[in-house]
Amino acid sequence: MKKKILIMGLIILCLGTGCAFDRDSDIASYNVSKEADSFRVKRRITFINLRSNDYLFTIKGNCSIDDNSSNELEVICKVGEDKYQKHFLYKSTETTYIVEQLDYSEVSKYDYEIIFKPESIIPIKIETEID
Repeated sequence: MKKKILIMGLIILCLGTGCAFDRDSDIASYNVSKEADSFRVKRRITFINLRSNDYLFTIKGNCSIDDNSSNELEVICKVGEDKYQKHFLYKSTETTYIVEQLDYSEVSKYDYEIIFKPESIIPIKIETEID
């Protein structure tokens, strides 16, 4: 019984940590994106007017971006301990943006981290039988 639980745990761990990725660059890309979404990567987001070739503005800091909309870029930046600002940037045919990573990110294809948000954890009781 313990052996089955150990094997199932290893399978779940492997699936959860990205063992399905084929290349090291895929793993590093995934890990850097996760770090950025946890506000641990310093970035500079620059919007550029394509007609005039001038930049319109720059956002710099520990920011997470979401580009799921066809005409809007969502930027959330951590500005203090438990303080965040959210910006919506309109994209058009005459604007584009560049996201630069400003600091080195220390990620590994072997290490992983699980981050629990304490406010979202519901306590449960698990009872097991020991053979």
